[in-house]
Amino acid sequence: MSKKEPIYILNNVSKIFQDKNSRTVAVDDVSFEINKGEIFGIIGMSGAGKSTLVRTLNRLEEVSEGQVIFDGKELGKLNNKELRSTRKEIAMIFQGFNLLLQKNVLANVVLPLKLAGIPKKEREEKGLEMLKVVGLEEKAKVYPAQLSGGQKQRVAIARALAMNPKVLLCDEATSALDPKMTEEVLKLLQEINETLDLTVIIITHEMSVIEKICDRVAIIDHGKLAEIGDVKEIFSSPKSSAAKHLVLPALTGENPFDMTDKKCYRLVFDGRSATEPVIANLVKETGKYVNILSANTRSVGGVGYGQMIVEFPEDIKDQRVVLEYFNKIGMNPMEVSKAVK
Repeated sequence: MSKKEPIYILNNVSKIFQDKNSRTVAVDDVSFEINKGEIFGIIGMSGAGKSTLVRTLNRLEEVSEGQVIFDGKELGKLNNKELRSTRKEIAMIFQGFNLLLQKNVLANVVLPLKLAGIPKKEREEKGLEMLKVVGLEEKAKVYPAQLSGGQKQRVAIARALAMNPKVLLCDEATSALDPKMTEEVLKLLQEINETLDLTVIIITHEMSVIEKICDRVAIIDHGKLAEIGDVKEIFSSPKSSAAKHLVLPALTGENPFDMTDKKCYRLVFDGRSATEPVIANLVKETGKYVNILSANTRSVGGVGYGQMIVEFPEDIKDQRVVLEYFNKIGMNPMEVSKAVK
């Protein structure tokens, strides 16, 4: 199996904002690689430094220390002409869509082509082609005010694709959308990744977005890289405190530990049959019970995904029996209660 080729290499990247009165380290000695053709997530809570980090990927922010290497070129060493040329290969979409309200959909899509001096007929053909990719070819002549939020983001994606980029940076691109529209946009990004072999980088504070479509994820916490790895691995077994904080609330909503001070465990459903009655089988086989404090599981093609927080029995021997049962069936429960010392 051939080694995956990186499109981005970050070497000890730091970004420091400094004035007379303060010094803020927004990105602190971050190193990782993003491979060509993958959907890569960058996640962190608000203020974690993820958006600043992403702005170093197209040199909208100059790094204070370290290197950002894109497709073999160190961005910090490019002159203005080289940087302008390279930025055409790095498209970006945002939470706010950034469409021109006085121009119709097609005019919005072809704007970067117009700025690049592409002839009108050629750019309009390209614009219609991109609108077809995002499923909005029939909306070419309407104006942004007549579109839903999801459609506006599709137009922004079509505009981003018009210059045939190698990378699409999505900075909180679904944050302004409702769940249904979010689902549609994420599905579109997945299709674009597969059909155009485009590297997609998603920046978000929502683990549910990462879990839906990303191959790998980097977790940023207070400017530092807290954890990086396959989404499946981090979702199933988060190691850093930042990852645990992001993964647990991603599906459970309110803090389930407010309801108990007993030992609690997290059970991850990742590829198990959606129809398997795990808790019922526990009772049937061991005679022991657990209290379900929080659960969010779903069936995807008959396969169960999600997680459950359960409260174990008080008796230590009963706890051991329950733990052995879950380990035996491969659920590998992780202790997460606030009773843990």
